[in-house]
Amino acid sequence: MIKKIIIGIIVVAAVLLLFKYCDFKKDNEDDITYNTNLIQQQIVNVGKLVVTEGHFSEVITYKNQQKYLMNMVSFEKKALIVVNADVTVAYDLHQMKYDIDEKNKTITIVSIPKEEIKINPDIKFYDVEQSKLNPFTGDDYNKINKSVKANLAKKIEKSTLKSNAKNRLISELSKILILTNTMGWTLQYEGQVVETEKDLGQQLKL
Repeated sequence: MIKKIIIGIIVVAAVLLLFKYCDFKKDNEDDITYNTNLIQQQIVNVGKLVVTEGHFSEVITYKNQQKYLMNMVSFEKKALIVVNADVTVAYDLHQMKYDIDEKNKTITIVSIPKEEIKINPDIKFYDVEQSKLNPFTGDDYNKINKSVKANLAKKIEKSTLKSNAKNRLISELSKILILTNTMGWTLQYEGQVVETEKDLGQQLKL
């Protein structure tokens, strides 16, 4: 009789432990699912177009000469060109690729889109001089437009516009870093752990 009672107690205890284990496992799974959803939502919030704007101006003198009769006669055209350009440097974070490892509580940034630079110049001509034998043509305007954009590209490289855009990008990505740190997850990029915003800038090579 006592033996049956002991066996019964053991069976009941085993059943209770089994239920408790199942509840614990369920709570664990619910917690992982909640954390994963929260992280995915944060990435969605970060996944937007980060745009930094700048304005540049320059003055160009354009000259072209057409020669005839063994270079004895020439016809020149020239103009003073004033350029005002709005420039944007953008990172489309909708294109960012990432991987979430729920088991190891790790987010890996797989790739970040390259910056997109858009130059919108407003070109105005002043002091235009031309002749019927050497007038301004579509080819001249194409050359001028190409030259303007090349000069502006050099100015952009020497300016702080691109670095400002990169700082804004890091600021956006830091929102993911803050959340992972708060939740006890790990953020990685190219096999390295990102622990601080400074790490983020260095490891993303920005």
